[in-house]
Amino acid sequence: MTTLKYSEAIKAPAEKVYRTMLGLDDSKTYEAWTFEFNPTSKVRGTWEKDSKMHFVGMDENGKEGGMVSLIADHVPAKFVSIKHIGILDGTTEITTGPMVEQWAGSFENYSFEENDGKTTVHVTIDMVDDHMEYFNETWPKALKKLKELCEE
Repeated sequence: MTTLKYSEAIKAPAEKVYRTMLGLDDSKTYEAWTFEFNPTSKVRGTWEKDSKMHFVGMDENGKEGGMVSLIADHVPAKFVSIKHIGILDGTTEITTGPMVEQWAGSFENYSFEENDGKTTVHVTIDMVDDHMEYFNETWPKALKKLKELCEE
């Protein structure tokens, strides 16, 4: 597994960037930037530490799927750590077996660093080699969309 790193400087306070990224005031802001990953992207659960989250979207056949994760750490407007523990197949959580073994236990971390009216969002994500090209293409687009949302 490789740790991929992405960042984006945004002309907005850390609090605004953080709240927009997580969709805390309006879930549509989360859905807008994650549209780059899946146009039907949604999140179910709460961002509180130790809570379970479902990151979901529809596939090309209209079936819901996604990731089952835990919020490993959460320091408001500073740091969010997501531990991926399985996949969601329809309404079924799959947390063991060959479909999840390669990446279960991987982390996706967001940090927010504010300086002189700008916030730099840093994203690190543990990734299996099979998906690196996709994420290297998609994460920069998603962060650009987040930047647009925050700078409106």
